[in-house]
Amino acid sequence: MAGAAGAPNAADPAEAVRELEEIPSVEVISRAALMLLSAAAERLGLADEAPETSPRRDLDEARRLITALAGLITSSAEYLGVHAAPLRDGLQSLQKAFREASAVPDAPGQGPGEKYTGPVH
Repeated sequence: MAGAAGAPNAADPAEAVRELEEIPSVEVISRAALMLLSAAAERLGLADEAPETSPRRDLDEARRLITALAGLITSSAEYLGVHAAPLRDGLQSLQKAFREASAVPDAPGQGPGEKYTGPVH
């Protein structure tokens, strides 16, 4: 049974699974991509007024999240339909922000996720 906010009842895992199986795969993939995109932006400090001094900035963590996002988007592009282009744009923005944030930028093609997307300039 769903909770007050429409979320699955935490006490009933079977209910949560039933609700999850009703969600189309494109939505599950898109939600995962948005979570990775948001987490990477946080780790780049982009939610703060001064990203370069953000206490949340962690480029090592951002690299991992961006690479995971690139793999997910690249491998799922054929299923994402109209969602693919905006997700790719978001990914590319993160890759560029990472390059700008790096004290010693990676060589072209060696940045986070670039083994999946190709070089980002």
